[in-house]
Amino acid sequence: MNAKFEAMILGESSVSRRNHKQLKFKMPNSADQKDALDDQAIKNFQEYLQIPSVHPNINYEPCIKFLRAQANSLGLPITVTSVAEGKPIAIITWTGSEPTLPSILLNSHMDVVPVFEDKWTYKPFSAHIDEKGDIFARGTQDMKSVGIQYLEAIRRLKLDGVVLKRTLHVSFVPEEEVGGVDGMKPFVLTPEFKKLNVGFALDEGMATETDTFAVFYGERNIWHMIIHCPGTPGHGSLLLKNTAGEKVAYILNKFFEFRKQEVAKLASDSSLTLGDVTTVNLTQVKGGVQSNVVPPELVIVIDCRLAVTRDNEAWEALVNNWCKEAGEDVWIEWEQKEPQVGATKLDASNPYWVAFKQTMDDLHLNLKTQIFPGGTDSRFVRSLGVPAIGFSPINNTPVLLHDHNEYLNKDVFVEGVGIYYKLLRAIANV
Repeated sequence: MNAKFEAMILGESSVSRRNHKQLKFKMPNSADQKDALDDQAIKNFQEYLQIPSVHPNINYEPCIKFLRAQANSLGLPITVTSVAEGKPIAIITWTGSEPTLPSILLNSHMDVVPVFEDKWTYKPFSAHIDEKGDIFARGTQDMKSVGIQYLEAIRRLKLDGVVLKRTLHVSFVPEEEVGGVDGMKPFVLTPEFKKLNVGFALDEGMATETDTFAVFYGERNIWHMIIHCPGTPGHGSLLLKNTAGEKVAYILNKFFEFRKQEVAKLASDSSLTLGDVTTVNLTQVKGGVQSNVVPPELVIVIDCRLAVTRDNEAWEALVNNWCKEAGEDVWIEWEQKEPQVGATKLDASNPYWVAFKQTMDDLHLNLKTQIFPGGTDSRFVRSLGVPAIGFSPINNTPVLLHDHNEYLNKDVFVEGVGIYYKLLRAIANV
């Protein structure tokens, strides 16, 4: 292999230490080059997965060290900033030929959710590859794969001598899995982010079990309600009035009645996805001291994800009315109350979407556009008026994000690199 190719594969520092005569190999043919690139992409993916950047109390320094090495191998600059101590944000930049144009942000998060190791077939940070080529590790789907696919697509574009008009900023952020409070949420409000001049962003999507790829253009806003229900305390043998338990029962009945309506709505229309309805779930119940004492207060926690079509003010008024009807002194503590953020337009008014869709059509890949059922960092970018699409090139794969035995097949991973190769070339030349 020639020096340029070897430098892009192994890293410039590794090549520079060798004698120049040792680099005078026969230039590989395209198949050899692709195999070498694919193998290195998989190795980089495994190395990243083997970093246990898992909640809680994450040490992000190994991730930053790894990303510095990746930037060096690509011959690209990396900057590291932060909005909270110990929560670094890394940005690798490939400057375009027209750097004054709005840039393209390629975002991913470094953190992953906790694991229950006894439920895994292989060690969750081993990145073990089984006989079918499935790579097992926490973060394979959510979302270390996408971060590496960005970089490996750029590696191939640079090797092919491609010049892009727009600058690409590849960002690796912390704390997405806990709401982005010390990550993307405050970062988008900083002068550093403003300097990036972002015109369009790509972020995570979700695996699908069919040939069709999921593309997300909006998100439900998240409300986490801690509902306090005070009441008359006393002995468990009495029939006290105005008890905390009665108030909890009334409120939960209202929520569950509403939930049944949304379940029926989703079941009645096959064109709808989970992101098209409002979900409510009881996630915590707190209170009580012992079995024969009626408690002075019970607390319930409700996770609510509001559909983009739901009137937020009307919904809040409805919930407040349920609490009022339940009895006196019931109140809501808001753990999270996100504003409604407009969805990204998927029409001719959005040239980035036009380029995205045309590229996927050219590759003969099927898409299903939908609202993301959970929350990602895309919502913070969209809140600035910047169009953003959530897309993970993972199809024909069980959805295992946050689940035991999370995996991604190595061939699906490599195919995703090829998809990004085409997508980045199209979007960055809009």
